[in-house]
Amino acid sequence: MIEAQGITKRFGDHTALEAVSLTVPEGKVFGLLGPNGAGKTTLIRIITRITGPDEGRILMNGRPMTDADVAHMGYLPEERGLYKKMKVGEQALYLARLKGLSKAEATKRLKERFERWDMGSWWNKKVEELSKGMAQKVQFITTILHEPKLLILDEPFSGFDPINAELVRTEILALRDQGVTVMLSTHSMPSVEELCDSIGLIDHARLMLHGNVREIRRRYAQNIFQVDYTGNRVALANALSFTGELVSSKEEGEHGTARIRLSKGSTVNDVLRQLLPAVEVRGVQEEIPRMHDIFIRVVSETEPASVTAGMTE
Repeated sequence: MIEAQGITKRFGDHTALEAVSLTVPEGKVFGLLGPNGAGKTTLIRIITRITGPDEGRILMNGRPMTDADVAHMGYLPEERGLYKKMKVGEQALYLARLKGLSKAEATKRLKERFERWDMGSWWNKKVEELSKGMAQKVQFITTILHEPKLLILDEPFSGFDPINAELVRTEILALRDQGVTVMLSTHSMPSVEELCDSIGLIDHARLMLHGNVREIRRRYAQNIFQVDYTGNRVALANALSFTGELVSSKEEGEHGTARIRLSKGSTVNDVLRQLLPAVEVRGVQEEIPRMHDIFIRVVSETEPASVTAGMTE
């Protein structure tokens, strides 16, 4: 488990992080979210000990983190960097050796990964011949090759086509299932919902939201239910009485879908008791907000102009 306690970092007059405290659960995928410039990369650099905090500390499994812990980390930065004139296999082998693997073990693991990821034919080609996505695959492989206990990925899906993005998602989930702790910095909200067990949202150097993804989504629910029905829309609206409010509806012939906000103190059963004599109810489902919508809501409360900065659907 990684724990940040009161992390503050300043660069001259600019405060990159201010009293940020969060917990990254062991063996889970943790999403680090926030607009561009919010302080995410600074926090990652402090956790990886590239730089130090001005105040606060980072704990690993309840004790202060040390330089020795870095050997058990895998870090894929947002800024990619490979030596263009080197051959792909030589470059991958060089990076693997930096992780402490012997040449024989590194070669064995790399060959296995390259074949599994359909990259075997690229071993003897030069790095400059790689597409952006292929270069990222090489770096991702070398990041996880030494089997780190903590894997930190900064925008790992940037530049990937859907097929390779899915390959990386599958690998991340497999590593989590093997007990690896994954810290994922991303602007892709669908990836957050698919992969992350918990999140921390940083904006303007401060931690704005922190916790389990499911619990956060439910916390931001607005007590709105989607009701699929057959019948007359006016009859449905009139039947609601004091139990709910018709927010919107769509009709196609006799079939319709209504969005109903429950009145204070009402339950979905109360609404159904009112509706059933008036229309045929075909299905009811609560609307749980997406992380995309929650992100926008939280960030817009801080600074409306930055609502969609760097966001992808």
